Amino acid sequence: MSQQAMTMRQAAPRRRFLGSTLHWREVADGYLFMSPWLVGFLLFTAGPMIASLVLSFMRYEIVVAPEWVGTRNYQRLFIDSLFYKSLSNTAYYTFLAVPLQLSVALMLALMMNLKLRFINVFRTMFYMPSIVPTVASVLLWMWIFNPEFGLANSLLRRVGMSSQAWFYDPKMVKNTFIIMSLWGVGGQMIIFLAGLQGIPEHLYEAAKIDGANAVAMFRKITLPMLSPTLFFNLIMGIIGSFQVFTASFIATNGGPRDESLFYVLYLYRNAWEFWRMGYACTMAWVLFLIILTLTLIQFRLADVWVYYEGETPRA
Repeated sequence: MSQQAMTMRQAAPRRRFLGSTLHWREVADGYLFMSPWLVGFLLFTAGPMIASLVLSFMRYEIVVAPEWVGTRNYQRLFIDSLFYKSLSNTAYYTFLAVPLQLSVALMLALMMNLKLRFINVFRTMFYMPSIVPTVASVLLWMWIFNPEFGLANSLLRRVGMSSQAWFYDPKMVKNTFIIMSLWGVGGQMIIFLAGLQGIPEHLYEAAKIDGANAVAMFRKITLPMLSPTLFFNLIMGIIGSFQVFTASFIATNGGPRDESLFYVLYLYRNAWEFWRMGYACTMAWVLFLIILTLTLIQFRLADVWVYYEGETPRA
């Protein structure tokens, strides 16, 4: 064996050692940079979630020591009429508000995608309500829907229609909150607008050459190309609608007749008004499972209607 070959064989283990050392040093550096997020996640997300799961099997009234009760809190849900009431109120709100929000946000995005003078000003105007603090927005809408001197009833009377009780009418209160929710569609509008601006212009030019009208281009180009954005807004809308709390807490506190008692508001009451923290943790985990189930269903259905760039849309 030549001297050069022997030298190479002796150097190979050293290179492997140095390479292995460099690899683990890079791994250690990566975890070091990640450590602030990891610590925060463990302390403020994973830790509280695990604690709430344990507390959901306990009777815990904050001022007394927790007592293990097994699945009694979960069994209690089946006989709690307010649990079903709050869940049905939230489901009603979700299945009406989310499609309406998506429709209005998409319509605004289509309008804001036009190449007009001062269009950026209008985009800002429609987006700003979504960043207004929720409490301030609710107080504004409480004045608008005031049955005596509110703006909404003033407009109804001007066009010859009768006044409404809005927040004070058990049959109208949930619809009032749905109308209020349209105030914050600016965030969804911006996401739709970004999706619209990502659609290649040559697709529309080719469709015009083939004689397609605006409706056909919307159905065959805009909606398929925008479906991933629509899917994202749908998922986030469902999650947000099941967590509605502030508006009901401030405007009606669940009334009248518990018609605006949404799920998270009832959860809050059990935790901080009735001091049934264990039962509230049970409700929180049931809510998590509901949202998880609905999200998984949407992901399963996405194979039917969500199209990504490069795919051929199905007829």
